[in-house]
Amino acid sequence: MREVIQLTINGEDREVAVAFNRSLLDTLRTEIGLTGTKKGCDVGECGSCTVIMDGKPVNSCLVLAVEARGANITTIEGLQPSADVTHPLQDNFMRCGAAQCGFCTPGIVMAAKALLDENPKPTVEEIRFAIAGNICRCTGYSKIIDAIAMTAEGCGACDKTSVTPQEAS
Repeated sequence: MREVIQLTINGEDREVAVAFNRSLLDTLRTEIGLTGTKKGCDVGECGSCTVIMDGKPVNSCLVLAVEARGANITTIEGLQPSADVTHPLQDNFMRCGAAQCGFCTPGIVMAAKALLDENPKPTVEEIRFAIAGNICRCTGYSKIIDAIAMTAEGCGACDKTSVTPQEAS
């Protein structure tokens, strides 16, 4: 049995028919085609599926799609204002070398975005706490924390509101 739900994804109102037991993660990836949100552990342990739902970071693998009815959801695809312009967090992740394989990056960036929306000037400890539910197996966390702190401080590339990917390299 399927139910039609309405939600706003990356600023766009959407209607989608979902099974009652379908996760928001699987709905985003399969029914809507937004594959930037990654499926890692599927039990809420790794954070690779983090999206922002109604202003808060959530593990989309733990949210049923029907529970997201009426919600405002931002995925990694919703951060970038256009294909040729990056969000300052994305830019600083590139500049700091904060991504290697990149699998965890969307979830960490979304957790960082939620933090910075709520607290534009977090301490290093607050940054660490905000991304504690996100596992990275490649970079360690120092470069990730540096990229988030650089964004919060508004230094480096973040003096601009956005840059093109060519400027970031």
